[in-house]
Amino acid sequence: MMKTTDISAVSAKNSQAIVASLNQLLADYHLYYQNLRGFHWNISGPSFFELHRQFELMYTEAQVVIDNIAERILTLGGQPLHTMTDYLAHASIKEAKGLMDAESTVKTVHENLGLLLSMERGIVSLASKSDDEATVDMLTPLISAQEKVAWMLRAFNGKKK
Repeated sequence: MMKTTDISAVSAKNSQAIVASLNQLLADYHLYYQNLRGFHWNISGPSFFELHRQFELMYTEAQVVIDNIAERILTLGGQPLHTMTDYLAHASIKEAKGLMDAESTVKTVHENLGLLLSMERGIVSLASKSDDEATVDMLTPLISAQEKVAWMLRAFNGKKK
C-alpha cells in the first residue's frame, strides 16, 4: 500500500525548484490578468466591441490558469504567493497603466504572453527533468493555446512575427 507522502515522484529538492518557478509564473499571471482587466475596462476606438469582448475572454481564462497554478504549488507542498505586494515584487510583467487604444493594448498583451510562454517552457523543461509529469501536463496545452493567441494578436496588429 502506497503512503500518501510517496505519491509524487518529484524529489523534495526538485519540488522546491518547481514551486519557486510556479510562484514566479503565478505572480506574472496575476499582472497579466490585471492588465487584461484594465484593457477590458478602458479600451476605446473602432475596435472597442471586438477587443472588449476578447479581453474579457482572456482574463476569464487567466483566472482558471491562476487557480491551476496555485493548486499545483499546493500539491507539490509549497505555498502560493497570494498578495499583490508579493506579485509586484516577483513579477517580470509590469503594470500597464493608461493604455486604451487597440494597438498598444494588443502589443502589450502579446509581450506579456511572450514572457509567460518563456517561463512556462522553462518550467516544462525543469519539470520534465524532475519526473513531474503533472506539471508538464498542466502547462503543455496552455503553451499550445497561448502560441495560437500570440499569432492572432500579431495578425491583429498586422505583424508577421
